[in-house]
Amino acid sequence: MTPLFFRPWPLRGLWTKVTKSLATVFAATTLCALPPQIGAAESIVVQSTTSTQNAGFYDHVVPLFTAETTIDVRVVAVGTGQALKNAQNCDGDLLIVHSHEAENAFIAAGYGAARFDLMYNDFIIVGPQDDPAGLRYAGDVREAMRRLERSQSRFASRGDESGTHKKERTLWASIGRTPDALPGSWYLETGSGMGATLNFAVQSNSYSLTDRATWLAFANKYRHRILFEGDPRLFNQYGIVLLDRAHCPTARHDAAERFANWLLAPTGQQHIASLTRKGEKLFIPNASK
Repeated sequence: MTPLFFRPWPLRGLWTKVTKSLATVFAATTLCALPPQIGAAESIVVQSTTSTQNAGFYDHVVPLFTAETTIDVRVVAVGTGQALKNAQNCDGDLLIVHSHEAENAFIAAGYGAARFDLMYNDFIIVGPQDDPAGLRYAGDVREAMRRLERSQSRFASRGDESGTHKKERTLWASIGRTPDALPGSWYLETGSGMGATLNFAVQSNSYSLTDRATWLAFANKYRHRILFEGDPRLFNQYGIVLLDRAHCPTARHDAAERFANWLLAPTGQQHIASLTRKGEKLFIPNASK
């Protein structure tokens, strides 16, 4: 049953402006999401995608790292696009995001010093269990996207230039469609993070693209289910990016490199592998040297 408080949003632009304003307020508070550890002598700020935060990644690894090093890690969880902009402005000391092309462009522009593969999972499409678009019968992800368009079933897009949003746009492009031209009667942009977008998708009985880790950690599934998964095009690589010392001379580069090296080393990779929900790993470590 569709929740009674849902109302259609015919004015996509208005909805996006409102939710983007809310997302900005939310992002400003996420810096305090992980309180300083007692006895921490030094701290760094990580500009991060929201999916790692929503999945409990930092709650899992940061206390272990701080216990070993006394370095406190604070996280600003926003979409990948915004995280890259923040780091470009030197508002942080390290990046953990998931848009390989954008990360390489960040380094090529002189803002970053190096990028390393950290871990991966995959994207999935979730939706109402009655599956009006018939996604569970799609042979590949392009057919799944065609079914969404043909059925004009409600689809909740993050609309925030995050790594997930960039992947979604790539999937629409694979069938020759531009999201900006899709009708606002069924294509709904939230301008919010992954958790907030999933909440909206459930409330509005909509489909949505999400990373698997956020979905596994998401508690408000109601009658939503995974309706499409398994296509190689849905691979989701996370990277860790060091900032350029010349571009951001005041950043805490040494402490940031210690955190990066810790995550990339065998012990950190083992800690990443041990983060599970109901026996399923949220991220698969695959550190590059």
